[in-house]
Amino acid sequence: MNNSYVTLTIGRQKNIALIAHDGKKADLIRWCEKNKEILKLHFLNGTGTTARLITDKTGLPVRGFSSGPLGGDQQIGAKIVEGRIDLVIFFSDPLTAQPHDPDVRALLRIAEVYDIPIAHNAASADFIISSPLMGEEYVHYVIDFNKNVRDRADALRQ
Repeated sequence: MNNSYVTLTIGRQKNIALIAHDGKKADLIRWCEKNKEILKLHFLNGTGTTARLITDKTGLPVRGFSSGPLGGDQQIGAKIVEGRIDLVIFFSDPLTAQPHDPDVRALLRIAEVYDIPIAHNAASADFIISSPLMGEEYVHYVIDFNKNVRDRADALRQ
C-alpha cells in the first residue's frame, strides 16, 4: 500500500454511533429493538435524546453525548477522528429542514474521510448489521493525515 495511507483495524466489537433526527427517532428505536441481540454485542453511543430514548425503550446501554444541535454531532465526529467510533447509524429526516444541518454535514464528511460505514435509513442499516463483517475485525486504509500535513508544510516552505 502507498505510504500516504495508514492501516486501521476495526475490532470485532464495534463502537456504533446511533443518531436520529426528531422525525426518525421512533424508526431508530424500532430498528434497535429489532436488532437488539446483535447490538448488545457492541458498544453503543448516541446523541442526547436519541441515546436516552433507545436505552429507555430497549434496555440497551447507550453512552450519551450532547444533543445534535448542541454539539453532539461534533462530539461523535471527534470520536471518529480519535478512532473510537467504527460505524454510524444516522436515521436522518430528508423532508424536514434541520437548523444544525452544517453540523450534520461535517459529521458525515468526517465519517467519509475516515472510511467509516454510514447507514442513513433502516434498509442500509439492515444491510450493514447483517454483514458477516459485523462479527469480524475489518482492516481498512485511511490517508496518513500526519504525513499529509508534513508534506503540505514542506511544500509551503519552498
